[in-house]
Parts: sequence; C-alpha cells; structure tokens
Amino acid sequence: MPEARPTASANANKPKSAPRKAMDKLGLLRDIDLALHLPLRYEDETQITRIAAAREGETVQCEGEVIESRIELRGRRQLLVKIEDESGELLLRFLNFYPSQQKQMAQGQRLRVRGELRGGFFGREMVHPVIKAVDEHTPLAQSLTPVYPASAGLPQSYLRKAIEASLKRAPLEELLPPRTVPSHLPSLRDALNFLHHPPPRVPLATLEDHTHPAWQRLKFEELLAQQLSQLKSQRERAHLKAPALRGRREGLQEQLLRHLPFQLTAAQQRVAEEIAQDLARPQPMHRLLQGDVGSGKTVVAALAAAVCMDAGWQCALMAPTEILAEQHFRKLIAWLEPLGVQVAWLTGSVKGKTRQKMLDAVASGEANLVVGTHAVIEDKVQFAKLGLAVIDEQHRFGVAQRLALRKKLAAQADAAGPPQGVEHPLGGPAPKATGGPTGLEPHLLMMSATPIPRTLAMTYFADLDVSTIDELPPGRSPIVTKVFGDAKRDEVIAKIRDAVEQGRQVYWVCPLIEESEALDLKNATDTHAELSAELPGHAVGLLHGRMPPAEKAAVMAQFSGNQMKVLVATTVIEVGVDVPNASLMVVEHAERFGLSQLHQLRGRVGRGAVASVCVLLYTGPLSDTGKSRLKAMAETNDGFEIARRDLDIRGPGEFMGARQSGAELLRFADLQEDAPLLKEARAMAPRLLDEHPEAARRQVERWLGGKAEFLKA
Repeated sequence: MPEARPTASANANKPKSAPRKAMDKLGLLRDIDLALHLPLRYEDETQITRIAAAREGETVQCEGEVIESRIELRGRRQLLVKIEDESGELLLRFLNFYPSQQKQMAQGQRLRVRGELRGGFFGREMVHPVIKAVDEHTPLAQSLTPVYPASAGLPQSYLRKAIEASLKRAPLEELLPPRTVPSHLPSLRDALNFLHHPPPRVPLATLEDHTHPAWQRLKFEELLAQQLSQLKSQRERAHLKAPALRGRREGLQEQLLRHLPFQLTAAQQRVAEEIAQDLARPQPMHRLLQGDVGSGKTVVAALAAAVCMDAGWQCALMAPTEILAEQHFRKLIAWLEPLGVQVAWLTGSVKGKTRQKMLDAVASGEANLVVGTHAVIEDKVQFAKLGLAVIDEQHRFGVAQRLALRKKLAAQADAAGPPQGVEHPLGGPAPKATGGPTGLEPHLLMMSATPIPRTLAMTYFADLDVSTIDELPPGRSPIVTKVFGDAKRDEVIAKIRDAVEQGRQVYWVCPLIEESEALDLKNATDTHAELSAELPGHAVGLLHGRMPPAEKAAVMAQFSGNQMKVLVATTVIEVGVDVPNASLMVVEHAERFGLSQLHQLRGRVGRGAVASVCVLLYTGPLSDTGKSRLKAMAETNDGFEIARRDLDIRGPGEFMGARQSGAELLRFADLQEDAPLLKEARAMAPRLLDEHPEAARRQVERWLGGKAEFLKA
C-alpha cells in the first residue's frame, strides 16, 4: 500500500497536492494524527439487499446488471441507469455526471450500488448512489466502512488509504505501565483498529454514542494526557520564583478598608485572605477569582494590589475592553489616590506626550498601579518592579492571547532592573524585597464573572487555584427576566416610556452597529433613531465600538450622570458598566447572543435598590439552542447554574475561548458524560508522573503535541 504521508525531507521541494494541503489544514501531520482521526459514522457495505426486499427510506446496498443506460433531457440533463437482479429492477438517477461515469455504467456491466431507496414516478430509484463496478466474484467488505471528517479537496477514498497506511506505521505501542488503564478496556492498538474497522454485527449505537469499550479507552488516554499536562505545569510553577509580597501592619490594605464606603461581604473577606496568603509565598500565584456579575471582584483586586504596593512593588490591571478598563480606573482612583497611590492609564487611545508621560512614570516606578487594556504589556511598556498582574474577564482574551499575556508578563519582570529611588506609596523608602527582580515572575490573578463549572475546574483549570465569591453585596435588587417575541416591540417601548418618566434609566442592546445585508437584524443606529422619535424630551444616546474613545467616554459620562435616560448600545456595555439608576435592560435579537453574554448584559441592571427587569426580545423561529438559552435566562439568575447550562449547550472548547486559539483541547472525551473516567485519570496522573516520568512525557506528546501549551492559559 502506498505511503500516506511521505516524509517532509523527501518532499521539501515538491508542491503539495490538494488532498495533502487539506490534510495539513485538518492538522493531520503525523501518522499518530491520522490514526486518531476517527470516523464520524459508518456505512454497511458488508451485505447485499435484494432489490425487491429493500424498503423505501432505507440506505441499502444492492447489486445488479445494467439493462438500460441513457441520457434524458427532460427539464435538465440527467443520466438514467436501470439495473436488475433476480428479484426486480432499480433506477439510478444522476443529475451531475461525467462521460467516464456513463461508460462505467454501460449496458451489461455489473454494479454494486449504495444509497437511499426512494419511490419515484417510474418506480424505485436511488439518486446519486455510490457505485462500484464488480463481477460475480468481487468480495464484500468484511467490516463497516468508515466515513471520516473531511474538507473540500479531500476525498474519502484518499483519506481512507492514508489512515490505513498510518495505522500500520503509527507508534501505537503501550506507553502506560500495568494497572494504569481500567482492566475492562482494550489496548490502544486494538481500540483504534476496532474503531477504524468495526465488524458488521457490532451495535452501531455503541459506536455512535461513544460508549463502546474501544471509545472508552481513547477517552481515558486523552483525559490522562490532559491531567498529566496540567499536573506537570502545576509542579513546574512550584519551582519558579516570585517576590514574597507582604503588606505592612496598619499599611495600605488596612487604610483602604477604612476608606471604602461599604463593608466587605464575608465571601470577599475570605477570598482576599486567600489571595494575600498566596502573595506572601516566594512562588508565583496563579489564581482564578470567580464571582457572579456584581459580586465585588474589583475591590478584592484592589486589596491584592494594596498588598503588592505596600511591599514596594508595582501592580498592573488589564481588561479586554477600554470601557471596562475605564470603569476599573475610575473606581481605583477614587479608592487609592486619596491614600497616596499614583495610578497610570494605558490604552491604545492614549497617544503622544500623555502616553510618554505614563510610560516614564511606569518605568521609573513613580506609577504604583497601571490600569488599561492589553496595551499595558506592549514592548514599549517597561515596569520598574512588576509584582502582580490582574487580568479581568480573562476568558475574553482567548486562550492564545492569555498565553501571550503570561509570557510577556514574565518577560517584563525578568527584564526589569532593580528599583532606582522608588518610594513607598505611603511615603518613605520602599521595603527591601525578598529577592532581586531579575528572574522573578509576577504573581497572576485572573478574574471572571463567568463562573467555571466544576468539571472544567478539574480539567482545563487544574493548574490554577480557584477562589469564589459566592454571595452578592447587600442592597442589590432582584432582576426579573421576561422573554417576548418581537411582535411585542411596541409594548416594550411603552414600558421604556413609563420607566424614563419615573426617572429611571434604560439600556437597549443591539447585535449590530449598522444595517447588514447578510443578517436581517435591527441595528443600533436605526433603533437609536426610532427611540429618539418615540421618547421626545428625553435624551437617547448611542454607544458602539467604532466610536472614537473620547466620544464613547462622553456618552458614558452622560449616562452615568443621569443626563441621558436611554442608552442604545452594542455589546461594548457587556461588562464593567455600573449605573445603579438603570433598572430596565432590553436585549434585541436575544437569540443571537450566547448564554454567558446574556447573563453579563443582564448584570448591568439590578445595581440599585429598585427592582429591575431584563427583557429578551427574539425573532422566530427559534433554534433548539436559542430556546435552551432563553429558557435558562428566564429560569435562573444564578451565574453558576447559567455557566453549567452554557457548558452543556456550547461544550468546553467554545466556553473557554479555545476556538480563538485554533486548538481543540478535548476531541473525544465529554466532561459531563465521562466524569468517572476523568476521576480515574485524575487519580492516576500523580502516580504516573512520579513513578514513570518518561511514560508520562510520551503520553502527553502523543495526545497533545504542541496543544499542551494551551492548557496553561
């Protein structure tokens, strides 16, 4: 059998064929990649069904001799071929065909055909069946025929040959020592051979629902590789060095607590203490702070920053959007500047002399805290002494971006020289750090208002410590969620009119900025014009991502200051916007939004003492996914339950932002259905890493290759 994947060296100067390019695009680069490229479904070519015995609507394989072959021009050019066996006749209809196919199906030729049997005007027929020229002695297939995931330019026949060849060459030897794999599961080689060539009488249901022991073996191997990768990352982090950050007695953190206009909740106090304990250790903290919308994560981050700055180090806080970063900036200035902390502001919109002044303040250490977007970690930004980085809404950066953030932060800290004349934010010399900055990594605190379901925490976030704020501050009003079809749009506008006349404020969220020919959706500019006409005497604002930063800031300032009653916006207001007087949120075309995004949007209201309402307007007909999302929103305000349902609907890859990385992190295992296998893999990983480190390394390389890096993000 010809080799499926000639070596790179042998073909370095040869142009790639279309099938090889398609395989490269699918990531089928190694023999093991092809061996692990499993069928989507199977076709049964192991038996022949007599034409008279075939049932309409079934996909069957028949065999017979061509008794008639002609081209018909009725309506459109068609090739009609009639075959017969001893039981009856069958018409084959081809709407697209080549002359070579017509020759292959000449009168007297014996054909084996497979397709869906239909009842036609001229009798039973198949449209575009799979055909094969045979004779009376051509053997039947001995196993089910696999149908693989493919793409344009990659025929199934080519892919089958490539996989068949790779199965023989791929290194499928057992890497795992005895008693590692559950005893009822087959070897990896046997499992793969079975799944690529299942015998004809295997129950198809066990193959399609992935419950067959062969599938279970692959899932266990994949989960074990994933757990090994996470555990190895966690252990490597334990050997890294970071500044041990301890605040002073009666220092900046205590002063901040006295200065705040509110009391911390018990949950906020608990997680702030967990973070402070991590910061005091000489290993870098990698902690995820999760809490529902409005649970008070920003003040916990401020307390962590206070500990860092109290120890004489700088802190950076990054957010995915400028609006969210500005919300943090305003809060932190209000809380920290009265205590002597200088806060720098760095985003893409900060230009010229103002930007250079900020860069100088960061480089000299004069700026104790730096707030902004990803501009905070650009190459031109050099910290004097970076000790803590806080990344808000970390999942919105995407997995690949989060990896880049970690590496850049480490590079920033490593490149920083010893502080020159840096003063303590409260005055006086900076306390001596536990070690020089060179070679030290900053502590990392990631925050998310999208709670991580337990199964994800055990897998993709296994190398992180997780802190959870599981209560909301007192005084938050309940949010009632109502779901309406767009036929009730006029009634919703009437409710808006009532709300603004009572002095309340309203958000109206649209998915598009301007009219799109591709999507028939109401857009923000049209809606702004409509609401302005419907609400004379009341200011209606417009906010979207294409506006200049200064214009966006001016609109938000008017809305925050209650000079504007209605704000029509795109999802730029999804996170971070805090206007307690806003009590009504309308999300148009809600069926187009993700579940976690809808929950985030809903969190923009309910921030004051007045009961709030979130209206989800949809345009029918709804897909099953759309129905599930809107049903979940109407049934619960609990962010953890929303996250669980979102995981069910979207799957872990999209939930985490993995699609942005181009890496599919789990191909076979399902975190919900395969929880018992995950538990076994989780228990086995430490023993394998301790007792058989080389086997563990090869297991991770076989299953993850370069994707192991994405699990660190």
